[in-house]
Amino acid sequence: MAKRSKVPAKGRPAAPKPPKVPPGELQTLFDFVRYAVSRFNAASLVFAHGTTDPMAEAAFLVCETLHLHPDQFEAFAAARVTAAEGKQLLELIERRIATRKPAAYLVNKVYMRGLPFYVDERTIVPRSFIGEVLDSHFGDGDEGTSLIGDPENVTGVLDLCTGSGCLAILACRTFPNAPIDAVDISKDALDVAARNVADYGLEGRMTLHRGDLFKPLGDKRYDLIISNPPYVDAEGMASLPRECRAEPKLAFDGGADGLDVVRRILDEAKQHLTPHGGLLCEIGRGRDNLEASYPSLPLLWLDTEDSEGEVFWIAAGDL
Repeated sequence: MAKRSKVPAKGRPAAPKPPKVPPGELQTLFDFVRYAVSRFNAASLVFAHGTTDPMAEAAFLVCETLHLHPDQFEAFAAARVTAAEGKQLLELIERRIATRKPAAYLVNKVYMRGLPFYVDERTIVPRSFIGEVLDSHFGDGDEGTSLIGDPENVTGVLDLCTGSGCLAILACRTFPNAPIDAVDISKDALDVAARNVADYGLEGRMTLHRGDLFKPLGDKRYDLIISNPPYVDAEGMASLPRECRAEPKLAFDGGADGLDVVRRILDEAKQHLTPHGGLLCEIGRGRDNLEASYPSLPLLWLDTEDSEGEVFWIAAGDL
């Protein structure tokens, strides 16, 4: 009898089996994190979905599997893992490598500003800098530093391209008296957002709208518009890592120079802002292109701990 070939029908070599770890070799949370880092490095994974390096991602996956908040890792790093937990952890580490899916999709969770949000393949994994900007430039109630005065006096906020709804939910925390409208063109993304809205009990303050930017809103005006729109240019779309290709293309594609949606927001925002309001928008690495397209706009660039020149603010009166 002829031996069966180990080469799949398509001619590709069979995927290598993950290394077997003898029972008892990995005992503590830190042991599993160290092992995961080694495996992730060997597999050349890409980290761009809430964690920026293999150590942070490994700790995130370990904590989620063991139902711990990421902030608790240090306190439990030396704690021993049960055999059942260890099996779960090893399986998850290998799934991350084999599928190249973002870790957030594997555990259906991501954290922004310390708050957990549900996420799955129906929406982009949120990793916006706007959450930090809301805290640093709007959230302290001091009219001398807040870009639109006392946040308690803000009476309406709009989140365009809301995706999973996380930025709109963070805005609810920053502006305690403001109703929040959140818009997305994707029904799938809005279904995820609805779950997050319900998880935080914000159905009475947040309204989700399906449509193309401002179209479902009529002539309604807001004190603040925030947006993290699609802004990846054609060159970037062609070179997206495998992890990012697991996310909805619609949430990335910003056209040839990455600014197709951003231009529409800038051109239409004036008609939807109150006189004392403003627009807060994230555009990735498109600053040079944007300033070349709108040389007369006095854009204020707001840096964060991990970004420079990726988020701008412009007051309604300057649009």
